[in-house]
Amino acid sequence: MSIWLIPLIILIVLVTATVKKVPAYEVFVEGSKEGIQIAISLLPFLLGMMVSIAIFQASGAMEAVLQIFKPLMNAFGIPEHILPLALIRPISGTAALSMTTELIRTFGPDSLIGYMASVMQGSTDTTLYVITVYFGAVGIRKMGDALKVGLLADFVGIIASIIIVIILFSG
Repeated sequence: MSIWLIPLIILIVLVTATVKKVPAYEVFVEGSKEGIQIAISLLPFLLGMMVSIAIFQASGAMEAVLQIFKPLMNAFGIPEHILPLALIRPISGTAALSMTTELIRTFGPDSLIGYMASVMQGSTDTTLYVITVYFGAVGIRKMGDALKVGLLADFVGIIASIIIVIILFSG
């Protein structure tokens, strides 16, 4: 079915354009021009975010944060290997996916850490990336409340994923 889905959608769009007498190719080219302009306008925001992530990791700030939270995690029986993923997930989806892949490769997909990493990956979002790209695309400059709510939602998703995986899979 998936082999035919995309061609079917394209066919439906072309038939609809023909019926409504819309010049499909010209509209497609115009949309492509707008897409390129949007991509170019987003480059400064993406570059700023990528530089910030690199500085956060290279400066040792991430390692310092990990050291602060290790005793708390050990007290609650949460594997310390999951903390870097929890910290990087709201910042970078690619880095988080790479960490998840490495955790699953190291500990196995059916391990407590593998379950936590997988559920955390699906329960949170890359808030800083989303805010940077989408708010930057439409020119929103004041994003403080959205950032707070997004990071709060990520925090709740991280905590919930850890608790639910511990309840369902430990013991």
